[in-house]
Order: sequence, then structure tokens, then C-alpha cells
Amino acid sequence: MPHGGVVTRFAPSPTGFLHIGGARTALFNWLFARANGGKYLLRIEDTDRKRSTDEAIAAIFDGLSWLGLDSDEEPVFQFSRQARHAEVAQALLDAGHAYHCYASPEELTEMRERQRAEGKPVRYDGRWRDRDPSEAPEGVPPAVRLKAPQTGQTVVHDLVQGDVTFQNDQLDDMILLRADGTPTYMLSVVVDDHDMGISHIIRGDDHLVNAARQSLLFQAMGWDVPAFAHIPLIHGPDGAKLSKRHGALGVDAYRDMGYLPEAMRNYLVRLGWSHGDDEIFSTEQAIEWFSLDSVGKGASRFDFQKLEHLNGHYVRSADDARLTDLVTARLAAEAPVPEQAAARILALMPGLKERAKNLAELSESARFLLKQRPLEMEPKAAKLVAPDVLSGLHSALSELPEWELAALENAVREFAEANDLKLGKVAQPLRAALTGSNVSPGIFDVLAVLGRDEALGRISDCL
Repeated sequence: MPHGGVVTRFAPSPTGFLHIGGARTALFNWLFARANGGKYLLRIEDTDRKRSTDEAIAAIFDGLSWLGLDSDEEPVFQFSRQARHAEVAQALLDAGHAYHCYASPEELTEMRERQRAEGKPVRYDGRWRDRDPSEAPEGVPPAVRLKAPQTGQTVVHDLVQGDVTFQNDQLDDMILLRADGTPTYMLSVVVDDHDMGISHIIRGDDHLVNAARQSLLFQAMGWDVPAFAHIPLIHGPDGAKLSKRHGALGVDAYRDMGYLPEAMRNYLVRLGWSHGDDEIFSTEQAIEWFSLDSVGKGASRFDFQKLEHLNGHYVRSADDARLTDLVTARLAAEAPVPEQAAARILALMPGLKERAKNLAELSESARFLLKQRPLEMEPKAAKLVAPDVLSGLHSALSELPEWELAALENAVREFAEANDLKLGKVAQPLRAALTGSNVSPGIFDVLAVLGRDEALGRISDCL
């Protein structure tokens, strides 16, 4: 392992949004760095120019920032380092650890087809490995290939998977620089990881064979090989690899659905890592407890219900002012939210958040506070309207000298008793009249928060 403490990195390719598996990889790298007093860096692997877009880069930054996973240094853009990557390829040529390959694309296709036909593994056959450069065809730009060892084994000492052994004759002489002079992914990754001082490479286990190839490249340059930790992928509830049909959406989609970043962090860290039976814990606790020893070897399953449950917990324990800001922002996307309405949402937030599992539900349940009179009734609410009850309530409430919670509760309870009605028989029509819905926070709170004029006006509208 390199000297100088723990340095981790998250290195996404900007070919789409930040998906949930990428978010978890970033989180594990961030937590491991924090747990060890190290640094967490971000590298954008934008060498695939056809597929890398500015929108995708912005979406990745946005998703990471929402999750609170900010890099400790400015992000590195891989494409901008091409000259450095080519310089390392030249150093390998000079040291005899790489060679020029003049095989044409047609030759290589023919080679692969023959290998397939003969039932052999498909890999480069080393045809230019030991040829004299004087045999080079005129005017053909060569690729540069690594002169990989052809015998023995390469062992990846993995902190999650244990030791994984690869036979060197299975790893061919990979291309480092293409014929047009552009570096390959493999070369770029190794040079960047070395130059950024990365001590631990934590990523999905679909990169395990890359770790063997990359180890050979680190060794050829005489560089320290970082420690590897390959995490099992996330599967859907049915055990198949997580895909769009399971909800393998971008992190932005979870934000739009109304999940809180702290709930997402808590949920994602539990996908493949555990601390005893703890399910709900703060980011501070996750940092304190996180270690790669506790990452499981088996794939974890994405479970929407668990995420919902967890998010509900975080909604209930979130700060009312923060939730009000989040809710008013959601509602304001449809129509402006007057200050008075925002103040009402804040006042009712303790009751509103008790029964909401996400911000979408929370916003929906606060919507009645913005409604213009006369209210549009939901079908279930319309059935609850009882004009005789509402008429009597209107009279009783109009006479109150003070529009205060205790007085309002007293007046409604006294009205129910005087008319020999159960409280529910009074509260349900009142709820329908005040909110246009059959569910709401405590009805006395709703009365108090709406204020005398608005509350009495909404009741009158139903008469």
C-alpha cells in the first residue's frame, strides 16, 4: 500500500446520470476516507468523447452534492491528462515493458474469428511482441501494447474478496495507446490512480479482472499497487442484477420522489455493509463504524419498502423549518406559495410529518393550506360533509372571543356532547370542510393554523 495515509476516489464515466450503484460506490469511498482520516477524491473518466456529455457531468456533480459526498479536492478530468498518459506509455516502451504492434484491425478480426472457430479463448496472440521493428510496414501507425508476463500468476489481494489468483497466460498484452495515439481506459486509470496518490481502490466486483491487468501495469512502472476492495453488485428484489425495471434510477429520481439525502445515505451504506443489527444510524455513526471487513461477499438486494420505511423515520425526525423549505419548493414548482401559506405549513409541520413517508406525500398533505376558496372536494371528503353539523359548528366557533387551540378544542368537544354526537361524527365533516380531504393533521391544529376568517369561510362555503 502506498505511503501517506488513506486516499480513495470515485471515478464515474459521464455517460448518463449518477445511478444508485455508483452512488453507493462513492459513499463507501467517502466513508472509508472519513473513517481513516484520509482524503476522498473525484475523477471524471471522460475519455469516451462520443458518450461523455456536459449534462451527464453536471448530473453526477449534482447527485453527489445532494448526497453530501463532496470531494476533498477539485475533480480531475481524465481526458485533460492525455499527454501524461502518453508519456507513461513512452516510458514503458523505453524500458522494454511495452512494444509497438502494427497489426491492422482486419488482421485482428481474422485472428479472433480463427480462435473462436478453434474453440480457443479470444485474446491477442503476441504477433508483434518479439518482432524486429525493422519489419514494420511503411506508413502504418502502430498501437502500443504492454509486454505482460506470459507465465506465473497475478494475485489480487482483495480486502473484500480475499486473494484472487489469475494465470498470467490468461491476461494478454493489452493496448496502452491506440494507433491514433489516444490512451486506453486501462492506461489512463493506472496513471491517474498513481498520480493522485490513491491508496485504496474501492469499486464494483465487475472490475475484478481489471484489477489483475492494472496490477501488471503498476508493477511494470515500478509503482506501488494500491489496495483493492471489490464490492458485490446490487441486485433487484428478484435476485437479478439491478436494472431500470427494478428502479435502478438516477439519484435525481429518488430526490424527485421525495427521499431525503440522509435516508439515502443510511439505506445505501446498509446495501452490502452491516454493523451488527443496526438499521438506522447517523452519518457520524457510519463514519465511526465503517470498515471494509464488514462488507459482505454476496450481492445485496434493493428493497423499496425498506427505503420507504427508513425515509419515513428521517422525515419524522427532520427539522420542521427545513421540511417546510423543501415542501414549499416542491409546491412552488406548480404555483407561487404565498408567505402566509408557508407560515401555515411550518405551523402544521409537526402534525403533517407524522404520517408522511416522503416529501411527495408531505407536499400533497400540505396542499390544502394553499387551496383557494371554495375548496375542490376529493370524492371521499364530499361524502363526509354534513351541513347540519357544520352549520351548528359555524355558530359555536363564530362566538369564540379568542381563536386559540385550547378554546377551539373545547368548543368542538362541547358542541359534540351537547348534540349527543361522537367526536368523530363532528371532526370528519369539519375536516372535509377545512381541507377538502378525508385525512389531515389534528383537526384542532388545522382550525388554529388556518385562522378565524379562513376557517369560518371554508365552513360557510360548504353550507
